[in-house]
Amino acid sequence: MIELEGVPELIDPVMVAAFEGWNDAGDAASTAVAHLDREWKGEVFAALDAEDYYDFQVNRPTVWLDGGVRKITWPTTRLSVVRVGGDKPRDLVLVRGIEPSMRWRSFCNELLGFAHELGVELVVVLGALLGDTPHTRPVPVSGVTSDPDLAQRMDLEETKYEGPTGIVGILQEACTHAGVPAVSLWAAVPHYVSQPPNPKATLALLNRLEDLIDVRIPLGELPEDARAWQVGVDQLAAEDSEVAEYVQTLEEARDTAELPEASGEAIAREFERYLRRRDGGPGAAGPAGGHATADGGDTGSGAWNPKENPGGRTRPPKPPRPEAAGESESESESESDGEGSSEE
Repeated sequence: MIELEGVPELIDPVMVAAFEGWNDAGDAASTAVAHLDREWKGEVFAALDAEDYYDFQVNRPTVWLDGGVRKITWPTTRLSVVRVGGDKPRDLVLVRGIEPSMRWRSFCNELLGFAHELGVELVVVLGALLGDTPHTRPVPVSGVTSDPDLAQRMDLEETKYEGPTGIVGILQEACTHAGVPAVSLWAAVPHYVSQPPNPKATLALLNRLEDLIDVRIPLGELPEDARAWQVGVDQLAAEDSEVAEYVQTLEEARDTAELPEASGEAIAREFERYLRRRDGGPGAAGPAGGHATADGGDTGSGAWNPKENPGGRTRPPKPPRPEAAGESESESESESDGEGSSEE
């Protein structure tokens, strides 16, 4: 039994989780939860025992100095709580950590124990995958669930993904088997510019989360950071004719695929978000290893990073031309689940 001390009774609590690693392309998901924690000044109330879940040769502890005293920070997963004010106040339980190296079932059961004790009504897990999506278009964010009733009630995709999965998919399934409503939100990150940070993908996840749980999220400098990121990638891509041509191919495929989706419903959703922010007052305004890909595979780090090379001296790798701009997991699972290597 998990006993929590010093945590007040929560109002309509929602657990929002993200994990660094395979399911966090461009660090988009973990950065989104970190943004929530920072903007709402979250208070950490629990941390999982690092000895139980992490291989320290894979996720090494770090040493730092505090007033001349050496201290060690161990890789782990921490939980904090924030209260969102407004006409309908509610609390968020934020879970942020690193994908565990072992004992995934025990890891998920421990998180579900916290969820049960805190009276969590919904678990939302954020993820990001690499896909054949152009950086010049809005970031696709798919909302998926394993619960058919929840999918219908919240206008989500019911996941049909089969293949490799990460802790995001495992946690969602654990929630489903425990009877806890759970949703995964997946952002598709361009595979040719996969290095963090990716503020555009982080912003897209927060916008979708805002719609899902009906709260207004202060975005701070994220919109400006997203614009600057895109300008930087535009400039670097323009320096290589093959990359520019490849991006154009992705744009054409994306525009063709989404033409039927340019519906009045999508336009209305964006307009409603604009109205909420206008009326809301002030504030309206990775680790080593690969990441999940849209086809359930893996890719190493070391891709082109526009922020590290603002002068354009390093160009993006010439990507292979897609054999078909069709369904990948970003569309099959991202839209289906999103765990682009995702599974869910």
